[in-house]
Amino acid sequence: MQVSIQTTSGLERKLTVGVPAERVDKEVNARLQKAAGQVRLDGFRPGKVPMKVMKQRFGAGVRQEVIQEVMSQSFQEAIVQEKIKPAGMPSIEPKNLEPGNDLEYVATFEVFPDIDIQDISSIAVVKPVAEISDTDIDNMVETLRKQRATWEEVDRAAAEGDQVNINYVGTKDGEEFEGGSAENSPLELGSNRMIPGFEDGIVGQSKGEEKVLALTFPEEYQSEELKGQAVEFKVTVNSVSEKKLPEMDDEFFKVFGVDEGGLEKFREDVKDNMQRELNNAAKSKVKNQVMDGLLDLHPDVQVPQALIKQEIQGLKGQMLQQFGGSANNIDTDSLLPDDMFTDQANKRVKLGLVLNEYIAKENITADPDKVKETIEGIAETYEKPEEVVNYYYGNEEQLQQVQSLVIEETVVEKILAQAQVSENNCSYEDVLAQEQPAEQEEEASDSVESEE
Repeated sequence: MQVSIQTTSGLERKLTVGVPAERVDKEVNARLQKAAGQVRLDGFRPGKVPMKVMKQRFGAGVRQEVIQEVMSQSFQEAIVQEKIKPAGMPSIEPKNLEPGNDLEYVATFEVFPDIDIQDISSIAVVKPVAEISDTDIDNMVETLRKQRATWEEVDRAAAEGDQVNINYVGTKDGEEFEGGSAENSPLELGSNRMIPGFEDGIVGQSKGEEKVLALTFPEEYQSEELKGQAVEFKVTVNSVSEKKLPEMDDEFFKVFGVDEGGLEKFREDVKDNMQRELNNAAKSKVKNQVMDGLLDLHPDVQVPQALIKQEIQGLKGQMLQQFGGSANNIDTDSLLPDDMFTDQANKRVKLGLVLNEYIAKENITADPDKVKETIEGIAETYEKPEEVVNYYYGNEEQLQQVQSLVIEETVVEKILAQAQVSENNCSYEDVLAQEQPAEQEEEASDSVESEE
């Protein structure tokens, strides 16, 4: 087999492969001879079809099948011979497929970049340090109570924080517009679910009252027909309800798995969970700084476009799953264009390439003891920890995910040991604060709802 390789541009390579005709012909003949013993043709006894007839009837199809397999096999042999590691599948262009001649084709593909890991001691990391105060616990307990609050109808004017049940009809220039009307719609005042001025206009209204709200849609509103437009909403209040928080009693504590020990045990469990969240959030912030530092140290790493395309498809799939959809019967290219994900995909692929090179250079593997510790840490949050541990060790895919996590944590530990690390004393809330997600467009039918 003859092989020549050419660098065309950047990471792209062209591999020209020549396979002796004998290899193809030998396999074609072998398959035809095997088939001749099984095929049934009119005018011939079973197993007695002449090879000449077999070649006339089936030769072209068998040859095409063999050529495809030989090109795939020989490509793998060629990249091993040339010590090449392709990034993604090759594009194969046949050059000579004529019977009796050597098979020749050109495979075009990208290779992984060569990465020289830079001095990581210049990476700067700020570790957030926080203590959980009694006030933090009080706030969390209050949040848990609000999450399980009920609404109790009251006979008074609506106030901020109340829930009203309303009917409304929206009009523009005297005409109703699509998505601008609803009946028996619950709305918590102060939730900012509706466009500016809508909820404020209901404050002070009582059951049975009607009011016309003169409002203007925001200029950045998602509907082209409504953005910046002056409209009116006729609103009828059907009922007013105030939030009723549950009592801090044994019944409430049992909802959170506290069967005995009362308030003291409940607050203790709340603090334990908060501490777990605090530790995870602090670890995540440190890890993100380390990863960003690695990327900043290697700004010129070339990224194979084939890997970016794969990552984009993965990100699209994640977004579809997040919104409860699937790629079936959906035009994802128009609904989710590649441009939406290109920057994120490029960053993730580049970081993956740098990480893999660092892991190989430092010969990092997943420590079995740390894997076990991580799984047990996950399991302890469940009612039956032993079953969770057995599940992870009995599921290869789940186990590999934990091993990958342990490797990443080991990478972070090694880099922190050499990086410039400082500490920042802050509050529990500051550590848990996350960047606000990008706003998502609302459904067109929810025209009166704001984009918050």
